[in-house]
Amino acid sequence: MISAGIGALLLDHLIEEGRNRGYKVFFFETGAMEFFIPARRLYEKFAFEYCGPFGDYREDPNSVFMKKRL
Repeated sequence: MISAGIGALLLDHLIEEGRNRGYKVFFFETGAMEFFIPARRLYEKFAFEYCGPFGDYREDPNSVFMKKRL
């Protein structure tokens, strides 16, 4: 586990549950605004990488897309 904050605990749990279910990749969409910097930093600490839109998402200046291979 990376840190003891509630966000980190929840993200750690989601990743572990994904592994248990056999997921191969997690994709997240989050905000691009300054308000979302703490969320993006948390995802970076968990080795999420920036990527392009996925699924039905399209490029959007208000969105940032991230993924993590499990």
